[in-house]
Amino acid sequence: MKKTVIFLIFLLMFTHPSYALEDLAPNAKSAFLMEASTGKVIYEKNSEEKLYPASMTKMMSLILVYEAINKQQLKLDEFITISENAASMGGSQIFLQPNEQMSVSDLLKAICISSANDAMVALAEKISGSVSEFVDQMNDLSKEMGLVNTNFINTTGLHDDNHYSCAKDMGMIAKKLLEVGKEDLLKITSTYEDYVRQNTENPFWLVNTNKLVKYGEGVDGLKTGFTSEALSCITVTAKKDHIRLISVVMKEPDSKTRNKEVMEMLQVGFSRLTYQSIYKKNDIYIDHYFEFGLPHQTQLYFMSDVGIVLNKDEKANVKDMIYTQTKKELPLEKNEKIGEVKIMFDNNTEYIVDVGVSDKIEKMSFLDMMCMTFWRVLT
Repeated sequence: MKKTVIFLIFLLMFTHPSYALEDLAPNAKSAFLMEASTGKVIYEKNSEEKLYPASMTKMMSLILVYEAINKQQLKLDEFITISENAASMGGSQIFLQPNEQMSVSDLLKAICISSANDAMVALAEKISGSVSEFVDQMNDLSKEMGLVNTNFINTTGLHDDNHYSCAKDMGMIAKKLLEVGKEDLLKITSTYEDYVRQNTENPFWLVNTNKLVKYGEGVDGLKTGFTSEALSCITVTAKKDHIRLISVVMKEPDSKTRNKEVMEMLQVGFSRLTYQSIYKKNDIYIDHYFEFGLPHQTQLYFMSDVGIVLNKDEKANVKDMIYTQTKKELPLEKNEKIGEVKIMFDNNTEYIVDVGVSDKIEKMSFLDMMCMTFWRVLT
C-alpha cells in the first residue's frame, strides 16, 4: 500500500506539473505561467479568480489594433486627428491635445512603452468609430477566445467594478497578442526609451513602465498595470533558447515584489523545459507542380524554424503533416508565402508553419496554354 501511494504521488508530480511546484509568487493574489507556442501551463495560482487587470487591459485593445493593421484597415504611417474625448483621458498619458495629429506608429509607441490612455482611446475611436463600439469588439473577441472570467468596460483599464479579468485570461490574451503583433509588437515593447513628437518643438520622452525589458534576461514585453484597486500587476514575456514563456502576476503589493516574483517564475519555467528542433528555416518541404504556372515546378520550403517545446524528460516524433494552400492565384513572387503546414506530433501537440515558394512563378498566357494543350495531344 505504501509503495502504491508513493507511486501515485510521483505520477501526479509529472502529469500535473502546474500544481506540483511550490508557491512561486507568494505575495501575488494570483499567478499564471505558460509556454507561448503550445499554451502548455507550467504553473498557476488562483489563476481563474476575477481581479482588476488595470492597464494590462490594453493587451486586448492592442490585439484589435494589430488585427486592423494586418488587414490593412490601419496604416502605421497614417495620421489620426485627436478628439476631445481622447485628449481628456486621465492616468498615464502623453498629453494629446484636441485636433492634434499623430501617426499610428507614434500612438502605438505611446501605448506599448508608457501605457498612454489618451493614445489608446485615439486608436480605438479610429478603428471602431467610438470607444463603446471598440469595447464591444473587445468583449466579443473575449467570448470567441473562451475567456469566461473577463469583462471589459473600457479600453484602458481605468478602474470600474465591472471591469475584470484573471491571470489565466491575461495569459491567453498575451498569447493571442504575440500571434497577431509578432516581431513588430516586440520591437516596440522591448524598447526601454523613445520619443513621440520627436521632430517638433514639443518632443515627449517615453520610458517603459516595464523595467524588466532592461534588467530581465530575455524579457522583451509585455504590459504592466497599476491602480489602487488592482495594485501592481504585470504580464511578461521572455525568450531563451527558442523557448518563449508568458508569466502573469496580479495584485502584488508593489512593483519591486512584482518584478522579483514574475522573474522567478520565468526562471523556473525555463529550467523545466527543453526545445527539440524538427526542421530548420529554409528546409525543403516538398516539390510542387503548377499546371498553369511557369516554371511548372518549384520547391516549397519552411519559412521559419520548426520545433517543439517539451518537459526535459520528454521526446516527440512527427505523426502527420497536412498542407493547406492559402494562395492559389498566380503569379507568385520568389519567397512569397503560398500555404501552411500543420505538423502533428505523437504527444497530441500541433505546430503550424508557413511555407514559401523557392522561385518566381508566372501565370501562363493564353498562347502558352494553347501550346501546352497542343503538345499534350501530340504526345
